Amino acid sequence: MDKIDPWGSFAVRDYGHVFSEFGLQPFPKKYSETLGHYLFGRGIVVAHRDFNSVLSRIAPKKPFVNITGIASSGPFHLGHKVDIDLFKFFKAKGARNYFAVCDLDAFLSRPDEKIPDLKTAKKWAVQNVADALSLGLEEEDIYVQSRKENRYYEFAFELSKKITKNTFEAVYGHVDLGKVAANFLQYADILHPQLQEFEGPMPSITGIGIDQDPHARLTRDIAKRLPYKLEVPSFIYFRHQSGLQPGQKMSASVPDSAIFLSDDLKLVEKKIRRAFSGGQPTIEEHRAKGGNLEIDLVFEMLRFHYPNTRKLEKIGEEFASGKMLASELKQFAIDFFVPMLKEHQTRVKENMKSAEKIVYG
Repeated sequence: MDKIDPWGSFAVRDYGHVFSEFGLQPFPKKYSETLGHYLFGRGIVVAHRDFNSVLSRIAPKKPFVNITGIASSGPFHLGHKVDIDLFKFFKAKGARNYFAVCDLDAFLSRPDEKIPDLKTAKKWAVQNVADALSLGLEEEDIYVQSRKENRYYEFAFELSKKITKNTFEAVYGHVDLGKVAANFLQYADILHPQLQEFEGPMPSITGIGIDQDPHARLTRDIAKRLPYKLEVPSFIYFRHQSGLQPGQKMSASVPDSAIFLSDDLKLVEKKIRRAFSGGQPTIEEHRAKGGNLEIDLVFEMLRFHYPNTRKLEKIGEEFASGKMLASELKQFAIDFFVPMLKEHQTRVKENMKSAEKIVYG
């Protein structure tokens, strides 16, 4: 099997193969029922590593760390929103929250034509922080890598001695020095909340796409080899949110694949209308055979973001039976996403000054 590329734009399709290859555990239905959120109930969260250690803290309201983040290399799209939706879910369950805006990671790991200097990464960091605040995070949830405490950087250097060149190359398939440096910061992001200077040792949860599992495996391995006790971090894995055409995930590096939270609203409408459909070629065939929900990328977007499960199920039944046409499904999606994004963009403007303060001080 080819190595999973955390920096690539193509989606993982063979989940079973990935599970067996890397030892991921399928996410149990009983966990989904216990948690009671649509991202779990709709099968969007598909796998985990040691999630039971976090689940055991939720019911008795014991503390646990909630850590995730985003490389500030471009605008947020709907795929990033899923990260924040999961982060907000665990925050509501009483977690200690750390949302990393990774400007140093972006500068080190992205090509020069995209992020030529740290100034550019910081510019995107401001936009990303404004988006995060507008999606419901609070200022105290967010930190920017380049403005972290000295202990964070000391810790990243400590972690750098726990991995060899051969190990890095075996996991990632290369030794790109910028990505090596960025990865040590990522490992520090996930582990540092458990240092005594922060929360102290406790279970932690990070939600990621399966393409990010190489980072998770090495972070867990490093945690076991530190000279002081930290809990091995837990991870949950969500399905790739597909791009607007088959074969790709939503990716900031492929602009036509994604709906960005900052997109012009007329462009959003055009992108949805052009998205790959599971409808039949003609109205007559569609009425007779119905649509294919498994390949319809507009319905998939709704599965990731439309909060009313009962109504979404009804829409799916109508499309699959042929009662609802592909054009009508797309109009339903437009009527949901366009007002949502319009409201979000208004909030972003209101949060821009707060975002600049978080990034620049």
